[in-house]
Amino acid sequence: MARLVDIRRSIFAQIVLWAIAIAAIITGCLWLLTDTTIRSTSRTALERAVEVDLAGMVDIYASGGRDELARRIQDRLALQPRDGHTAHYMLADKANHRIAGNFDTWPGLHAATSESADIISPDGVRAHGRAMQLSPDLKLVVAHEDRDIGPLRRQVAFVYGAGGLLAVMAVALAGWLAVFRLGTRIERINAAFRHPDNQALARLEKGSHDRDEIDELTRHSADALARLRRLAGAQRETTDQLAHEMRTPLMHLDNRLVKALSATPDAETAARIADARQEIRRIVRMLESLLDIAASQARRGDRHGLCPVDLSALADRLGELYADSAEESGHTLKLDIAPGVVVEGEEMQLTRLITNLLDNAFKFVPAGGTVELRLKPGPCLTVCDDGPGVPEAERERVFDKFARGSEPGSQDGAGLGLALCRAIAERHQLEIALLPSARGACFMVAPQAGRRATTDRLHG
Repeated sequence: MARLVDIRRSIFAQIVLWAIAIAAIITGCLWLLTDTTIRSTSRTALERAVEVDLAGMVDIYASGGRDELARRIQDRLALQPRDGHTAHYMLADKANHRIAGNFDTWPGLHAATSESADIISPDGVRAHGRAMQLSPDLKLVVAHEDRDIGPLRRQVAFVYGAGGLLAVMAVALAGWLAVFRLGTRIERINAAFRHPDNQALARLEKGSHDRDEIDELTRHSADALARLRRLAGAQRETTDQLAHEMRTPLMHLDNRLVKALSATPDAETAARIADARQEIRRIVRMLESLLDIAASQARRGDRHGLCPVDLSALADRLGELYADSAEESGHTLKLDIAPGVVVEGEEMQLTRLITNLLDNAFKFVPAGGTVELRLKPGPCLTVCDDGPGVPEAERERVFDKFARGSEPGSQDGAGLGLALCRAIAERHQLEIALLPSARGACFMVAPQAGRRATTDRLHG
């Protein structure tokens, strides 16, 4: 089943959010453009009305004289249009004394230059007026009040707001449907990579029909995973066969040496045969470790076959087992195991991980030393000791295969124990690290983020 889309990580969800934001911005810009157009048109119409009214007054003066003009001004003031701009007039002499009109004082416009500007009407309302010099001793001003376009602007804003909201909702709905569909298809690919089993591959191949780029990616992913499974299977089959072919003659050789020992040879020959048998067992153990490392690395990230493992119970059992041998060898084993720590894994491999770390610690810690096994939720597994530690020059390669240190006792093994620990940890999506310590060595196994947080807590 597809997981819920994580907005912070999904590129499709981010595209939808950007589309919603762009739709909202475009709607806002269109409303702003329309509002500006309405105000500009209203202003142009106001100025045009003043110009037309003034031109009519000039014609009346030219044809009828000053008295006719004064009478017409009073008529117009008495008959104001209901659906137009309210008009105001003033006919004055050169001393600014009113002859006709409803202005008490000259509004301050320069008539000689036919100045036009916004003024305050006799009603106290903002108006646009223009003055005209009709004769040396006569001048006229015509002003129209600015029409209130607030209701119209609010209606337009409501229309754009409602339309924009519907557009954003439509984009969001269509976008989220597309995100869910694309997210489901991408999740099918990711699920197949996380758990590349037969069912995941079957679902992947079923969803590929070469309709678009996602289907093409699905088909290529299915082909790649199928090839990887075939290669991994062939590799495991080859390594298993190789192990069998190499183990069999070695065990036959060991049996012959046993028979040779049963023939009661002399002491020197018996000692040499015993050394040869020990070398054979060392080679077999090294071969098995190499095969385990290869198998763990081949299955890195593959969750198939993992099941819940009570790591606390496993660590307790191993701790009790090693406590007895530690007492016999003169060591002290301290246990600090938190209960209820459960992980998804393979119990046999996790057992080898812990035993290899404990074996490595007891190997280098002299008698009288202390080894501590700790397990905290996370999981966070640490094995620390107060032995000689790992020299600074060897810390970088301590997890490499066949890496053996310069300390006494480090040349006894094949140098594969810690390499196997790292391979097992990576198989379980964990990380193993050698932590800085004032004395001895301290190895920690934890998820990468958990290891960093724990390291900061230990050394912060």
